Amino acid sequence: MLTAITPNEWACLIIGAMGIGVSKSGFPGISMLHVVLYAFVFGALESTGVLLPMLVVGDICAIHFFGREADWPHVRRLLPPTIVGILIGWVMMDQLDAGQFKVIVGGIILTLTCVQLVRTYRPNWFDAVPHQTWFAVVLGLLAGVTTMLANAAGPVVALYLLAVALPKWELIGTSAWLFLVLNVLKLPLSFQLGLITAPTLLVGAVMAPAIPLGMLAGRWLVGRVPQKWFNLILLGFTAIAAIRLIGWI
Repeated sequence: MLTAITPNEWACLIIGAMGIGVSKSGFPGISMLHVVLYAFVFGALESTGVLLPMLVVGDICAIHFFGREADWPHVRRLLPPTIVGILIGWVMMDQLDAGQFKVIVGGIILTLTCVQLVRTYRPNWFDAVPHQTWFAVVLGLLAGVTTMLANAAGPVVALYLLAVALPKWELIGTSAWLFLVLNVLKLPLSFQLGLITAPTLLVGAVMAPAIPLGMLAGRWLVGRVPQKWFNLILLGFTAIAAIRLIGWI
């Protein structure tokens, strides 16, 4: 697999690996960058097997940098429906048209992004909704299915954590712990589907050093962005990710 990669593809893989680090440091909407670049090099389905072990590396690095800031009640609230969503996605992988699913998920994310953008300027609008159980269940299920099918649940989780008004450092730490658990749980499922192999693990091992470099860059940026601008930037990247899922760009 490595010998067949062209110089341009190597550049895509390195940028994508650094993108994992940046996304894990507080900008999950950027996660579409590595999803798109690795799908370009390896194909949409095959790239999920390459990326998953790399995402686990990114999660471990994120916990090292940000894990102490986690808000555990929200981790516990999201984890059960997200695990169910992963199992649903696992069953669906051999049955669903991935293109149609991405359009549906992208539309939902874009709608929720617009709602959250309005709530930024109208804080009392739907104020009670994010704290209701059904909201966590729906977004958790959506995150689980999305992460299993496309490793693209970062924007969904970010929307939930923004909606419940977590400060940026708590948001990053909570995401780190949540995704470590989810991505580790996905490893045997992806192996069973034949997506993780010795060649894909080799590619991940070669690219892994670029992940903490991206995370350091993201950490530097997050530390210099005020909370309000952090929220708006996060919503902007999330909207772009949703539009990319739909296929408009």
